[in-house]
Amino acid sequence: MTIHKAGYKLLLKILFVGILLNLALYYFINNTTIAYTVSILSIILFLLIVNFFRFPNRIIIQDDNTILAPADGKIVVIEETDEPEYFKERRLQVSIFMNIFNVHINWFPVNGIVKYFKYHKGNFAAAYLPKSSTENERTSIAITCNNGQTILMRQIAGAMAKRIVSYATVEGQARQDQHAGFIKFGSRVDLFLPLDTHIEVKLGQKTKGSQTIIGTFK
Repeated sequence: MTIHKAGYKLLLKILFVGILLNLALYYFINNTTIAYTVSILSIILFLLIVNFFRFPNRIIIQDDNTILAPADGKIVVIEETDEPEYFKERRLQVSIFMNIFNVHINWFPVNGIVKYFKYHKGNFAAAYLPKSSTENERTSIAITCNNGQTILMRQIAGAMAKRIVSYATVEGQARQDQHAGFIKFGSRVDLFLPLDTHIEVKLGQKTKGSQTIIGTFK
């Protein structure tokens, strides 16, 4: 396991601030108990944040007819819904909620070409709420798959997520073994699929990004 590039700058900043804070405590506070306690808590916090940016090594099997989970997390939505931004028609929505302990890398769920990308400013409500899909900060990525089908992937910031990183570019290639982006801290990913997609997951099921099969095209 390695550290994802999205965490390099933040981790260095936190490490720098932590070192300065602990040095100040040792020099200006004559209470070794407080100094040692803060040092231990600082180390624990830093390790937790390092764990958040972990980059697991995974074997990814690509298949043009298969939709892979774009993220680690839990299935919180499987339903037909209107998708008003890109398709402007009924679609099958599958949503994955990511808590702070999940790997927060996002993978492309399909192989194809990115045909649409848009970043939306928005709120930071809890990502498990239905309104977060249209009201929170988010990105929308439409991908025309190699088999001719088109899907929409939406990265959504949650209550603790303050930045969405996306690597998608219009007319750029999408591959199931490539990172689509990264969402810092708790968040959610929505997929909008053709109505006849054969879904292979259930509500409440845990997913592993790039590994769990969400469904297959018909």
